[in-house]
Amino acid sequence: MLIKKTFFQFLILLAGAGLILTASCKKGDDPESDIPYAYINVVIYPNSTMYQELNVIGGWMYWQNVHAPSRGLIIYRMTQEDFLAYERTPPFKSNECCDPETLICTHLIVDDHYPFVYDTCTELSYQIIDGSPISPATIPLKQYRTAYDGMTLYITN
Repeated sequence: MLIKKTFFQFLILLAGAGLILTASCKKGDDPESDIPYAYINVVIYPNSTMYQELNVIGGWMYWQNVHAPSRGLIIYRMTQEDFLAYERTPPFKSNECCDPETLICTHLIVDDHYPFVYDTCTELSYQIIDGSPISPATIPLKQYRTAYDGMTLYITN
């Protein structure tokens, strides 16, 4: 009887730990964002002269070689070892400024707005250092996973 009670308590403890771990995991994309899923698998060498923008801390660049429906990436070098990669599709009203005839849509830009990311359609802004929205925006930028081994930068979702 004691063994059954101990086993039952163990199962309850195990189930509770599983629920806590599940609840603490990142759930993925913001449910308020209307950015469609796009497969992202990018490999670049940020120390190469081809990517001079990324050779320095605080450097950033656009990356266009991605699968649709992605509109490209903004890659940002936060520290010597850490990179961030954001989707260029706006997280709020992403299709509001799409021309139905040409199917050309707006992109998020950095350019003269650095250190901010700017949506030319809705005129909302975001922090490049973490993707957080600047009021009145409420939805953060969509961020992809990055891994850097000192030579190669991998960007995936």
